[in-house]
Amino acid sequence: MRPLGDRRGQLMASGPAGGGTRAVTFVTEGRVTDFVIFALPVASGILGIAPMPGRGGHYAEDVTHMKDWKPALVITMATEVELVAWGAARLSTDLLYSGARWHHIPCPDMGVPGPDQAEAWRGASERATAALRGGGRVLIHCVGGCGRSGMAALRLMVACGEKPRAALARLRELRPCAVETAAQYDWGRRR
Repeated sequence: MRPLGDRRGQLMASGPAGGGTRAVTFVTEGRVTDFVIFALPVASGILGIAPMPGRGGHYAEDVTHMKDWKPALVITMATEVELVAWGAARLSTDLLYSGARWHHIPCPDMGVPGPDQAEAWRGASERATAALRGGGRVLIHCVGGCGRSGMAALRLMVACGEKPRAALARLRELRPCAVETAAQYDWGRRR
């Protein structure tokens, strides 16, 4: 692993240099947190998926890691109940002054966004694809950083011009648990 450096701890990256896929882990006070950003190049930017900040019991460190990663946009694919249960209910407020926009697309575990989320997804997707095409970073999370995060990442990859099967293979090379159900794949492969 090679250190990337930051002001509160040490940010470590593993994976190929030069923009390939990688996992970014935060180390603080000598311990590695459970919060890992799995990142891959999409369009001209970087798309990351991650678990819920605070899931490993280190909410403040996880949010610092998110901010230090400098996403233009953070998309939360977890429900409000899950945010509260994992201690992340104030995530939007905690990201407010980091420069990142925040979109909440509530989606049940193992599920897909309902029709009532179509307009919210459209807005998030437009901002995310613009950020990726402009060289920015987009971070998507759910609780585990697998199914719902992977589904949303797949949909953004397709929106940026990738073929669904190839995009899923590339995503799963980085995060094997990405996209957990057939319904998630069906939702994610649409533009």
